[in-house]
Amino acid sequence: MADIEYYNELAQRATTDEDAFEELYEHFFPRVYNFIFARLKNAADADDVTSIAFIKMNENLERYNPAVAAFSTWLFRIASNAIIDHTRHHEKSQETEWEEFFDPAAPEYQEPEAQAMTNEDNRELFEALDKLNERERRIVELKYFSDMDTRAIAELMSMTEGNVRTTLSRTLTKLKKFLTDV
Repeated sequence: MADIEYYNELAQRATTDEDAFEELYEHFFPRVYNFIFARLKNAADADDVTSIAFIKMNENLERYNPAVAAFSTWLFRIASNAIIDHTRHHEKSQETEWEEFFDPAAPEYQEPEAQAMTNEDNRELFEALDKLNERERRIVELKYFSDMDTRAIAELMSMTEGNVRTTLSRTLTKLKKFLTDV
């Protein structure tokens, strides 16, 4: 709860405080990028859409109202809308280069064998995610790619927190089955 309030307050300060804006950007960039990449499965498109999302965030930051939604919810709505706009303009989907998946915590250098294993694991995970319905996939993406808490996911998706937890639990069971059947 304290994190939500902290980032809500930071977002309000960011309209006039460059350091506050930079802190928001540094904290949310990897989460937003991972969320967008998980949806688009293309690094170049994810770069473009992430940039658009943060530009829109910056342009509309003065309109953000913490009484209406948490900052993270507000930002991920902007990101979701940017994805929708992008996919409308780019009807042809491109084949994903799984090796391009962005992981800010990954070491800069991996042995070729380890990198090949990671790439194969990523491919299997994304193939399993593609078997989920839209709602299940989005909850998993928000929770694990974007590091959102259950409350923020519930708010963003207009669900109860209990429903998010139940759906997430059932979805993880499905994913585990998909991954063990591979």
